[in-house]
Amino acid sequence: MSAPISSYVSQERLWHRHEQLALIGATATGGVNRQALSPEDVAACLQLVEWGQALGMQASRDAAGNVFLTLPGSDADAAPVLTGSHLDSQPTGGKYDGVYGVLAALEACEAIRAAGLTPRRRIEVVAWMNEEGSRFAPGMMGSAVFAGVRRLADIEAVQDAQGVRVGSALREAAEALSAIPLRPLGRDVFGYVEAHIEQGPLLERLGKTIGVVTGIQGKRTFQVQVQGEAAHAGTSTRAERRDALMAAVAMVGALNVRMHDELDVLKFTIGRFSVVPNAPSVVPSGVMFSIDLRHPESAVLLELGDAIEAICKANAGPCDVSVKELSKAMSLEFPADMRKRIRDSSNALGISHMDILSTAGHDARYVHEVCPSAMVFIPCHKGITHNEEESITAQDAAAGAKVLTEVLVGLALS
Repeated sequence: MSAPISSYVSQERLWHRHEQLALIGATATGGVNRQALSPEDVAACLQLVEWGQALGMQASRDAAGNVFLTLPGSDADAAPVLTGSHLDSQPTGGKYDGVYGVLAALEACEAIRAAGLTPRRRIEVVAWMNEEGSRFAPGMMGSAVFAGVRRLADIEAVQDAQGVRVGSALREAAEALSAIPLRPLGRDVFGYVEAHIEQGPLLERLGKTIGVVTGIQGKRTFQVQVQGEAAHAGTSTRAERRDALMAAVAMVGALNVRMHDELDVLKFTIGRFSVVPNAPSVVPSGVMFSIDLRHPESAVLLELGDAIEAICKANAGPCDVSVKELSKAMSLEFPADMRKRIRDSSNALGISHMDILSTAGHDARYVHEVCPSAMVFIPCHKGITHNEEESITAQDAAAGAKVLTEVLVGLALS
């Protein structure tokens, strides 16, 4: 019996590439700051392309800033198999979130090439633009545009904290990537498989190496803008003040009460809070805060999300408030056949596995809209993520890449 294609996966090579990419945007305390469309993000894409081209893979990019590497198949007319994740990070991110899925996909293609196999379908490795949403909100922009869920024109208008628009950042990135051919937005895809670190503690806690992701819990994000009036901190009376900060605090308190969940299933987060003019002796005239709401049951997510605007208005006092929904994605379940492929590959390789729900969002959420999709998780130490202490093992990384390789081969040969 011939050795499985995944036997050509190199743990050392995969780990070395992680260490090399971690140097791009490295922080002083061992993490990564490589936010979407930054020079560091672009540099990481260029490094990925260099590695892919050395394998004979064909590089391309689209207008949404997504970067692709193609391993040719024998049937040029067959819809491709897509795999990958993202290279951008949080401001104080770890070395593996997103990056692992891209490098595991590249390693799978290198293993397939090393085995001398030419699959029927081409395999495309993708690095999606702005999955994290840390610089430009909301995240998963590149995959959303690829899937037709969002329009390119809509994301181009989004600004970061410095007032830089996505459109401007995309143009700068395109200049740096100008040697890479431009391809049309979107296309037919046969299937998509995304490898990722779990970003939770379950696999490690239960001693399992592979998470067969059943689906992704729903998520809604909002931006709340509170408008008051600036005044002198020493001369204005409380009765006459239109204090945007006090109004915002009242809203946050009321929202926190309404979103309380005894079972701790609901996830309610206010991760960004900005005050204008943010001066010690001035009554705040404006406040902007973000809301991230998640729940595995779509009905609950709809009910609570729809209540946010009314709660904010009821607690605005003398201030004005506007609530803008930035993104809305209901819970989803990945196809049973795709999940079975992951289980079967894990079993064939003798690698332990378990079913697991993704409580974090991933690009697979949107690619799921255009083709059968699946996700492969590997353990993440103590579940620590979006943190410079984020950690995985080289052994788990290689095991996940082996399972991914077998799943991709099965899809690409069909």
